Amino acid sequence: MSTAPRTDPQSHTPHVADSHELIRVQGARENNLKDVSVEIPKRRLTVFTGVSGSGKSSLVFGTIAAESQRMINETYSAFLQGFMPTLARPEVDLLEGLTTAIIVDQERLGANPRSTVGTVTDVNAMLRILFSRLGQPHIGSPQAYSFNVASAHGAGAVTVERGAAQKAERRSFSIVGGMCPRCEGMGRVTDIDLSALYDDSKSLNEGALTIPGYSVEGWYGRIFSGCGFFDPDKPIRKFTKRELHDLLHKEPTKIKVDNVNLTYEGLIPRIQKSFLSKDREAMQPHIRAFVDRAVTFTTCPDCGGTRLSEAARSSKIKGTSIADACAMQISDLAEWIRALDEPSVAPLLAALGATLDSFVEIGLGYLSLDRPSGTLSGGEAQRTKLIRHLGSALTDVTYVFDEPTIGLHPHDIQRMNELLLRLRDKGNTVLVVEHKPETIVIADHVVDLGPGAGVAGGTICFEGTVEKLRSSGTLTGRHLDDRATLKKTVRTPTGKLEIRGATSHNLQDVDVDIPLGVLCVVTGVAGSGKSSLLHGSMPADAGVVSVDQGAIRGSRRSNPATYTGLLEPIRKAFAKANGVKPALFSPNSEGACPNCNGAGVIYTDLAMMAGVATVCEECGGKRFQAEVLEYHLGGRDISEVLSMSVTEAEEFFGAGEARIPAAHTILRRLADVGLGYLSLGQPLTTLSGGERQRLKLATHLGEKGGVYVLDEPTTGLHLADVEQLLNLLDRLVESGKSVIVIEHHQAVMAHADWIIDLGPGAGHDGGRIVFEGTPADLVAARSTLTGEHLAAYVGA
Repeated sequence: MSTAPRTDPQSHTPHVADSHELIRVQGARENNLKDVSVEIPKRRLTVFTGVSGSGKSSLVFGTIAAESQRMINETYSAFLQGFMPTLARPEVDLLEGLTTAIIVDQERLGANPRSTVGTVTDVNAMLRILFSRLGQPHIGSPQAYSFNVASAHGAGAVTVERGAAQKAERRSFSIVGGMCPRCEGMGRVTDIDLSALYDDSKSLNEGALTIPGYSVEGWYGRIFSGCGFFDPDKPIRKFTKRELHDLLHKEPTKIKVDNVNLTYEGLIPRIQKSFLSKDREAMQPHIRAFVDRAVTFTTCPDCGGTRLSEAARSSKIKGTSIADACAMQISDLAEWIRALDEPSVAPLLAALGATLDSFVEIGLGYLSLDRPSGTLSGGEAQRTKLIRHLGSALTDVTYVFDEPTIGLHPHDIQRMNELLLRLRDKGNTVLVVEHKPETIVIADHVVDLGPGAGVAGGTICFEGTVEKLRSSGTLTGRHLDDRATLKKTVRTPTGKLEIRGATSHNLQDVDVDIPLGVLCVVTGVAGSGKSSLLHGSMPADAGVVSVDQGAIRGSRRSNPATYTGLLEPIRKAFAKANGVKPALFSPNSEGACPNCNGAGVIYTDLAMMAGVATVCEECGGKRFQAEVLEYHLGGRDISEVLSMSVTEAEEFFGAGEARIPAAHTILRRLADVGLGYLSLGQPLTTLSGGERQRLKLATHLGEKGGVYVLDEPTTGLHLADVEQLLNLLDRLVESGKSVIVIEHHQAVMAHADWIIDLGPGAGHDGGRIVFEGTPADLVAARSTLTGEHLAAYVGA
């Protein structure tokens, strides 16, 4: 593609408008960036590389994309800006040549239990219109086919003012919705085990309630003991039917306790509102454990899990209801739509067909529209967002991708590469943060950040072509052509984990023996059934510790020390050494600076403009009261400890006066997963995706359980870090653990003792075991897609 500037036909000189061929960044200082200046060519594919935590996302997302979006938002009126997310100006001296940025990131799609693939992509909206026009029998408007709209009817008198007179008129209304009344559009009903809610041998004042947060001393204890509907000193097993009903099922009722107006509500409706309205993955671990213990979810018997009312299911087009259409695999649904020849809705059918074809083209044809959006992996969510942009006629747009190859089999990466190049060839600037060499090599321009991570990163190590990167001597350049070799010898299993008749999602009655005591890799194209096999079909008594790709949730007050439980033994050691309470050494409790409430900064809200954060003058950003900082352990105060890196802290708490074995164990796990550079007090919100995944892995390493199931642990890992991960997996196996890994990275496959390959395709074309054996046997046979790609990778 030529970038030669056009010339004015009369003057034969380049037009000034054609001189803006670069995005210029000068003096970027977001997060760990160290005054970075870089020039990025427009209408080209630029890949940003570097170890996890080197500053790639800070440059691409936190600086370039953030400023582009902020400037677009500023073009709207102040009234509209008040409803939009406020974005602060990035820490940068100069940004020139920006174009409109479209961000396609890895953030999971909303984990709202009412959200499905069909609702987040607007395909359901188009299907509802289609059925409201063609469905027989006709049952109403598009909302009659929506599982999020409840039917409602009403009638009554209204007073109408006409001039000086007032007249009473009778009015009625009727809304026909498609929501199943039994499950309220959720597709499942809940059954609550009462024995998990309370100990009926105790009274409420004796602590009968075993629900998290419902202690006698707490707010709920005050409501239950003072409501007057039952005796709080009487054991629950002696309650009358009326008292038990009031405890469990009473409707919201206004009460007064100690002259405070409160609302009393039975335990079960309160639990349903506070716990069960959230997606399970969005819950805190202790709440999730309670829900798993107390609540059983079963498919709604009235709607069969379709979420739709009987009327919505009865209306059909050529024998197919909207529930049937949403349950179809998208590739099959696309064919069904193409077969409909209805001129009256031709534009709708064309738009619907194009969207469904985009799903197939991007490798998501195996999904169905009724799949809950919270169950999509990060890679699937990212590609689902990309669908909106595939057919777009926009040009000169900056597309920003965050590791688009995550969750993709080598076979699918080629397809993703073609999409990236197609976006570029339409005249767009494509910026990609990526670790996979298959995508790095198609770049027109490479920007390599580093040399290390965290404070050791944040500088530009290299800019130029892929060929020059190879000879540059940078960490990425040295490892770009790394290829793993097959293991000469494999370990012998010590046992097996039997899975029989697995039918979860698309699995087709799978029987498989997973070897124990070895490193077992489960592979196959995206959608072949890997997660269904390992997360949905494992025996309940297998003692499995599962580390999935679910996002870490935490506020700016959360940090590695709080998330891993490291702060607890440190606080206790400080308290013991100084003869004071442990709560003093938490910035979220009694030791917090009163001026900033332990945040370290003061936030000033500026309405529709971005809020301003200024360092707290009283504590200087240390987050603690001055008197707390006078207490020391091993010559350091608590704020100095929180500013240490994991490596420094591991040495500090490993010996001498500050020796804390419990803290040292946690720190060693963090170092093992390659997070030695992280600061203990760094807010979780500033960590990259790869860092969060490894932080999660480090916390799970301490759990009891003989079988570890890891879901794509190479996510966000630089080529140079994959070797460290393989060493960690080897150490786990050698310590007597069984490690099962869902993985697409060929280096992990080559390092395995045993491979289970699912396929041959995705969706209903997958769900079968197509190979079981050693990596060497897989390469020799080349009978599957995985075998072909692994053979090419190892050069066999």
